Amino acid sequence: MPEQLEPIWREISAELRRLTPDFKFHIWLEPLELAGVEGRKLYVRAPEHIRSWVRERYLPLLRQAACRRFDSGASVEIVGADWVQPGPRGEGNAPGGEALPPEASLNPKYSFEQFVIGDGNRFAHAAALAVAELPAQAYNPLFVHGSPGLGKTHLLHAIGNYVARYGTGLRVRYATVEEFTAAFVDALRLGSTREFKRGFRDVDVVLIDDVQFLAHKDRTREEFFHTFNALLGSGRQLVITSDRSPEELSDLEERLIERFRSGLVVELEPPSVDLRRAILQKRSRIDGVSLSAEVLDEIARRVTSSVRALEGALIRVVAYASLKGERPTPELARHVLKRLGSAAGGSRAGLSEILDAAAGEFGVSREALLADDRRPRVVSARHVAMYLAKESGHKPSDIARGMGNRSHSTVLNAINKTSIDTSLHPAVDNVRNSLRRPE
Repeated sequence: MPEQLEPIWREISAELRRLTPDFKFHIWLEPLELAGVEGRKLYVRAPEHIRSWVRERYLPLLRQAACRRFDSGASVEIVGADWVQPGPRGEGNAPGGEALPPEASLNPKYSFEQFVIGDGNRFAHAAALAVAELPAQAYNPLFVHGSPGLGKTHLLHAIGNYVARYGTGLRVRYATVEEFTAAFVDALRLGSTREFKRGFRDVDVVLIDDVQFLAHKDRTREEFFHTFNALLGSGRQLVITSDRSPEELSDLEERLIERFRSGLVVELEPPSVDLRRAILQKRSRIDGVSLSAEVLDEIARRVTSSVRALEGALIRVVAYASLKGERPTPELARHVLKRLGSAAGGSRAGLSEILDAAAGEFGVSREALLADDRRPRVVSARHVAMYLAKESGHKPSDIARGMGNRSHSTVLNAINKTSIDTSLHPAVDNVRNSLRRPE
């Protein structure tokens, strides 16, 4: 790494370490280095064996860290060992120059061709493709929801890439709610709200990821509400994703939830074992990785929670075998997945198991969780149990009955609070790990 780039990368690396668990940082992010800077664009070099995974899964995180520690308008490109610094390209790329095109935030690897279709995602895929082919004419707004890692972001980028390629001049803007919030806060601070509004309202297709994080952001939520109305009122297309359905977003006001429900609402469901196997086969083919059907079956059988976890398990098995100089086998896959904590059980955890695990984590009794005990520690344990029960696939109505005959709204409120209360996330991870069944 050139000496003059070391201070920049040191700051960004510190932010990445803060944002990610240690084992993920050491496997995927620590091997990266800053290869060059051109205006507000950072070129990050990644080793060959992890480059594809970093580009597809960690690019938004790298961009977030760069925006916080380098420049609020920073962009990031992942490059290989043979990359060389490009020559000068004019003043438009200098800090404070012309802004990057809206399409710059799209990941070209996320396309409809790369999306593997199964029973749990067929309707969502069809709706997304219809929106991409006929923006603002098919379903507007389109609201896609499902648990983390099932392909919501993939479909958003696929829509954006399709429109950017075939939309004959139509402009696309993709942003997470966190990026929308950061841009809005910067606009308020710099007195440039007019430019901010133009950046989101003057494009033809707006793609917003993780809308559930609008909770407790009052001014941002108000601005998003007006942006929503402006887009639909002027015939623009809006696509939104969330980890919950509109009805379950109880921390958002009803007027916003009504607008989410005004178009088409589609759900992504966890992949079946056949779909998991097909995803692994396609992923290994794209990455040029040769694995036996037995190894792919082993991974598909063990990792059941999401597409993201499935692809992560594949990369881990391949990386481990490569570093050890061994041939990937079902036995090696079992060892790696257990060692890295990715051996998800084949069946979902029961409510009783979740209650016991949450009670044990917080040092309270199971009876206290089921009773009307309002002590803070008991309330936190109860909220974590409800959140993980929903994550495990239990319906809110079943959770309400199984956790002391509580109201449906109480369960939804607990789920929403836990999802945004970062102080509870370590406990959530601990309980989740304790629920994994050893093979």
